[in-house]
Amino acid sequence: MSISDLFDSGFRNRNKGHFSAIVRVALSDGTITPEEKKFLDKLAIKLEISQAEYEEILENPLKYPVNPPLMHTHRLERLYDLARMVYADDVLGEKQQDLLTRFALALGFTAGNVGYIVDKALKLVDMNVDLDTFTYEMQHMNR
Repeated sequence: MSISDLFDSGFRNRNKGHFSAIVRVALSDGTITPEEKKFLDKLAIKLEISQAEYEEILENPLKYPVNPPLMHTHRLERLYDLARMVYADDVLGEKQQDLLTRFALALGFTAGNVGYIVDKALKLVDMNVDLDTFTYEMQHMNR
């Protein structure tokens, strides 16, 4: 196996882990709404998730662990995707917010400020900001 195969395999596994985390958020209220399904379909394409992998993850979203990225900006991108899923059906359930908090911890955000981070992320997503604005605001939220 070549180095590029190893890199590709790790990259694909991280994408599957990220996608399965978002599927878990979508399923946290028991169903996937049409809005959530549309978001998942787009995200699967972006993350290069095949149709077979998509169906496998929908069937068993716990199969793939959350693999936190090393770079802070990549963690913020994943948090952005997760927060958008929470708002995809315009209903912020307590269970979804709790799940988002757990995923934020799994992404490497510290327990001491995860509540503040999740609250800020949800407020930004509620304002319908794009990824660049989200990232900037999250990196400068202590000003």
